[in-house]
Amino acid sequence: MTSTSALSQLKTFTTVVADTGDFERMQEFQPQDATTNPSLILKAAQQSNYQALVASVKQAHPGKSSAELVDYILVAFGLEILKIVPGRVSTEVDARLSFNTKATAAKARHLIELYESHGIDRKRVLIKLAGTWEGIAAAKELEAEGIHCNMTLLFSLVQAAACGAANAKLISPFVGRITDWYKAKLASHWSDVNHGGPNDPGVTSVKRIFHYYRHFDIQTEIMGASFRNTSQILELAGCDLLTISPELLAELQANSTVVQQKLNPSNATKALADENITELKLDESNFRLQLNNDAMATEKLAEGIRNFCIDTEKLETLLAS
Repeated sequence: MTSTSALSQLKTFTTVVADTGDFERMQEFQPQDATTNPSLILKAAQQSNYQALVASVKQAHPGKSSAELVDYILVAFGLEILKIVPGRVSTEVDARLSFNTKATAAKARHLIELYESHGIDRKRVLIKLAGTWEGIAAAKELEAEGIHCNMTLLFSLVQAAACGAANAKLISPFVGRITDWYKAKLASHWSDVNHGGPNDPGVTSVKRIFHYYRHFDIQTEIMGASFRNTSQILELAGCDLLTISPELLAELQANSTVVQQKLNPSNATKALADENITELKLDESNFRLQLNNDAMATEKLAEGIRNFCIDTEKLETLLAS
């Protein structure tokens, strides 16, 4: 009797999403959805097997600046991904607009127009926006127009609560980056025994958001992201969605460990009571203060935006060459 892979078991509890711009690699894992970001698209665009796609986009849009070409490249990869996944693709708005609600919303509409010009229903596209106050305000506007948003660079319950209040379609809490911060902070005091598995700070952050959303009946989907190992993934079995790199998908496929549902809505009320968490009522100043008072979330949000800006500029340079 052949044992069932951990990946197959995980799919019975959670929607599995491929976290890559490398659409050729995702086919073997049969994910429901796929997510991209500027860093992943930059990585894919530099691979020899995608040179023809990049060249065809440049040829189809002569006279466009490298900055304008970035949108066409993002959508070109998204269109190829949608031929493989039955569900949705996430495409990111320029991170340099993270503090500009109006420009973020305009860029999101432009990306949706590009997809729709290729016959893609907007329901199959999630526009990725940074979890800043301005990004969340843009999401509220866009969701009212039927443009669904994936709120990214999520590191705190405060961000998650604000996204839920804005009716964002989906949030992406960054598990691994939260863990990285605590690991660096604790340095020699970090222990995989005490701080790993169910106690992993990235894992506990997502569990807290999951319990908050379930207790307060918030419809926004939760998609754990940015994993460092398969343990973090399996500790979140039962989360709405998990977006996983091809490397970790391959590990899960090769592994036959027994997977159990770890996140359960029935535990939500007790879990919040144990942590003394009540409903967050957030206006702008309140949001900014609470986010500011969370050093990890503040630092990782700023760093994440900075790095996506750098990779967007690298992609522009690549397209200009």
